[in-house]
Amino acid sequence: MESRRLTMSNPSAVFSIIAHEALDHITTESEHDDGIGHEIGRQHSRRRVKREFNALPEKVLLAIFSYLPHIELLRCARVCRLWRSLSQNSKLWKTVFLRPEYHGLHVRHLDQFLNLIDHRFSTSLKYIELPMELITADVLHELANKCANLKYLTLDFSTAMQLHDFNDLNAFPCNLKMLCICLSEVIFLEGFMRRIYAFLSSLEILQIIGTIEKSNEAEEEVYETINISKIKAQTPNLRVINLYGIFFVDDNHIEIIASGCIHLECLALNYCTRVKGSSFKTLLQRCKKLQCLLLQNTGIEDNAMLTAEWEASVINELDISSTELTERCLLNLFTRMPKLNYLAVPNCDGFTDQVLDLLIDQGKLSNLRAIDISNTVNLNYEALFGLLKLHGRQLRGLSYAGNSKITEQFWINAIKHLKNIRILVIGTSHGWFKKINTRIHIDQILEACAQECQKLERLEIQWDEETLRWNENSSKFIDHIRIRCTKLLSLVLADGEYYELVRSNFERADRQRVVRTTTSDQTSIVSLLNYYNDLRFN
Repeated sequence: MESRRLTMSNPSAVFSIIAHEALDHITTESEHDDGIGHEIGRQHSRRRVKREFNALPEKVLLAIFSYLPHIELLRCARVCRLWRSLSQNSKLWKTVFLRPEYHGLHVRHLDQFLNLIDHRFSTSLKYIELPMELITADVLHELANKCANLKYLTLDFSTAMQLHDFNDLNAFPCNLKMLCICLSEVIFLEGFMRRIYAFLSSLEILQIIGTIEKSNEAEEEVYETINISKIKAQTPNLRVINLYGIFFVDDNHIEIIASGCIHLECLALNYCTRVKGSSFKTLLQRCKKLQCLLLQNTGIEDNAMLTAEWEASVINELDISSTELTERCLLNLFTRMPKLNYLAVPNCDGFTDQVLDLLIDQGKLSNLRAIDISNTVNLNYEALFGLLKLHGRQLRGLSYAGNSKITEQFWINAIKHLKNIRILVIGTSHGWFKKINTRIHIDQILEACAQECQKLERLEIQWDEETLRWNENSSKFIDHIRIRCTKLLSLVLADGEYYELVRSNFERADRQRVVRTTTSDQTSIVSLLNYYNDLRFN
């Protein structure tokens, strides 16, 4: 049997692939037999394949089963006693997702779930996500008493209209490394939090996910549905704090965090629109280990940012996407900052040629690993090309979309300098306010990627079908990028005829999930953050 690597894009097909290849190998020797004998031979061969598969060592079978999602494990449990025993092995249930809206399992009966915690999860469980209906005193008691190795816990209150009764809650997992709390729009969590404060001293990662999409900035009174200051007082060992889309968070909360979290290394405040930056002076003075600061869609202002002592910080990852900082502020800011490994400034009008030239001239980007400068309307592509010539070989991620003046010739010349690129986002999305008058020869861009970027993992091309130009020979260039870029996991294109052409090419080569559309998928360089795995939620 020809050896091959089984990809898990369709996990339930693994057993079918193994069985069919073995069966084909066995039955080819008897292909000259008569029809009846051949059919009998096939029946015997099927039984023998099943016996041979089940005869594999348990360690090997568990390794195969470990690639399957839990919904597939439940189906496998119906095949035979052996598979039922294997699918219930606690080693396969170290990470459990129970939120159906995020592709998790749906638990219908609470009593059965309590039994699962005891008999199936036990001490092997390390990560679990609980929806609102499963966040009860009984469930938390069982997790605390039976799952001693539980390190990562998500409590999703986002759909809650009323909390369960936690008056009897006297136990909670006490060895947690990460706690993620998804807030409700209307539920105050202080009563629940008072019961668990004493168990949070081991936390290193705290994520509180807000309801920014439901908020109304015109509201006169802001309600704090969770008391961040009290959480801070009980969690002295925090390294990573992610406050995402919490409408009531402002600079006073950041001051409180800075006063106690001296070990803080990463602070993410994306979509906390009330944060202006006046607290950053205190933050940088007290949190000497802070390396990553994410401020996407915050309300940071020039004067507040200028007062902070950036020259004394060790920040090397910065995201100021969609903020209103001016060119004057950025020139001052970047002059005083240390070298940057990661920089994201999309939709930032203050990021101009002068700002980029300053970063290059002062060597602030000599260690740059990833940069996102999409939709920077005051930045010319000539300045970017100078950066790519100097530091392109060290880049792992580049996002530069939204410039209507960019043609394929720019990218053919630029891609030559991106030998080690892994994530690349290019083009101009449909509906951008500047109409593109030229046509883009996509074949030449794909050929350049195939020749120069063989470490490429994710590629997004945003030009729509009306802008792209291709011909009957395009399949040859699609073949080249598919064959040479063997690590390519995602190729995102605008929906249309060209997308269908590329998708069919990859699907014929049994690479089913590589080609995707911009209507459902979006590529970002955020996975190149050092703290990306700590910041993930949902």
